[in-house]
Order: sequence, then structure tokens, then C-alpha cells
Amino acid sequence: MAGFRGSYTVMVTPFDEAGRLDEPRLRRFVDWQIAGGAQGLIPLGSTGEFLSLTREERLQVATWVVQQAAGRVPVLVGTAAEWTDEAMALSREAERAGADGVMLVPPFYSAPSDDELVVHYRRIADAIGIPIMLYNNPNTANVDLSARLVARLAEIDNVTCIKESSGDVPRVTEILRLCGDRITVFAGYHPWESYLAGAQGYVSVFSNLAPGLSTELFQTTVDRRDAEAARALYHRLLPLLDALSGDRYVSATKAALALIGMPVGDPRAPRLPLPPARLDGLRAVLQGLGLLAATP
Repeated sequence: MAGFRGSYTVMVTPFDEAGRLDEPRLRRFVDWQIAGGAQGLIPLGSTGEFLSLTREERLQVATWVVQQAAGRVPVLVGTAAEWTDEAMALSREAERAGADGVMLVPPFYSAPSDDELVVHYRRIADAIGIPIMLYNNPNTANVDLSARLVARLAEIDNVTCIKESSGDVPRVTEILRLCGDRITVFAGYHPWESYLAGAQGYVSVFSNLAPGLSTELFQTTVDRRDAEAARALYHRLLPLLDALSGDRYVSATKAALALIGMPVGDPRAPRLPLPPARLDGLRAVLQGLGLLAATP
């Protein structure tokens, strides 16, 4: 599949009560996401706890998601690694598993220079034949992909899109000014504002809970261009986005899934489950959006 756009769920990784990968839960979750309206799936991103999985587990997750999606929606697999050769190998494995593309945050410890990043992404691109989604998340990756650097990276043939998570909405405008139609911007934060600036997609955490509402926000804002309805919907959704923000976003998302009847286990250490004191507030947010009544 090409021309990625829309609301893509950056998926949680389900574990069982012993902390092991839970294949039945994962496959059920994929079906529920697609039935609920997700326009694409991204396993093994930050929300998927990719750094807390072994190499073998990452391949298992990628394979199961691709198999279960069965071509119904695009699947972009997170294949980031600190070492370029490992990122290349993970990306090749994702391609062999049938992924439609890969998503790559930059090496997150070595703080590479712009020239080093160009070589990093070019080597990965040369190793695979599927599209690459860049992932800019300077808050956690210790690297900021500037608009000028993104323009350089967009010259690589199969670098086709970027998840822009700097939180700087004008960055969307600058990337599009410098790259034109060579790259598609997906919001990582501030989806409504980013859509208005020209983003054509959203890598959505809250879509783990409400894929239909996340897709509705995209379609209302971008496809139908109904400004009044889009603004009203976004204002309804903001309490949920706020509830899932911050350092506990994985724990909060997994706790919320348990509350709506889609348990996916606790996060892996060093993350801890959401403190009980926060559950009442999360439950109230879900109730306000009618999600507790939507238990599958």
C-alpha cells in the first residue's frame, strides 16, 4: 500500500498476567481496531513498549499484526534501534513479514549529527523496498529532526512520511514548505491544529481506546473540511488526550483499555501500572465520551 494518510493507531503490546506476549489478545485487539474504524496500525512504537521487547518478540508482534490485519489496513512496523545495522535488520524482517512500511525514530542515545542521520536513514532505505515513516520525537529521542534535515531525508526515495511529535505545530508548515509533496506529515501531538496546518494523518495514542472517534476527527477536519464540527469534536476529545499524556501514557492507555473491557495486561518494568488514585479520573473521562458503554 502507498499514499499513507488518515488516523493510524500506535498500538499497545498486549501481555498476559505473567508478562509474556499474549498472541490471542493481540489478534483480538487488531480485529477490534479495524472493526472500530482505525485506518492504519503501527505496532512497536513508543506506546508499544518496543524497547522492552526482545528482538525475537519484536518479530513475533510484527508478524502477528500483519497476519491478523490481512491487508485490511496498512501496517507500519516500528523498527528503530540505536545501531544502524540492527535497524536495517529489523526493517528487513518487517518487510519479509509483510509490513506495508516501517517507522523509525532516530538513534536515541548517541545524539548523531545531521550527516550521520542522513547516512543512517539512507542505509536502511537501501536495505528495504517498502516506505519509511520518519519519527521525530525530540522529547524522548534526544534528537530533533529539523525541517531542513527532513527536507534532506525526503530526498531518499522511500522516505515518504513523518510522524512529527515535537509539539511545534508551525513545524508542520515548515516541513511542507521545504518538502512539498515529497513527504506526508502525520501529527504526533495536536492533531486538529496539525490538520489545519496541512498534516494528512495522525499517529494516535487515544485511538487505542476510540479508533472510530480518532478517524472521525480526521475525516471531519481533513476530508469534509467541516471546521465547526471538527472543532466541537476536538474539544470533546481533549480530556482523553490530556488523560493519556505525560510520562504515564503507556500505563494510562493500558489501564483505560482494561476499564472498557479490552484488557491487554500491565506494562513491563520499569513502567508500573497506573496508580489507583488516577483511575477514577480516567474512568470519568471515558464515561463522558460514552466509551464505558461501548465495551466489546
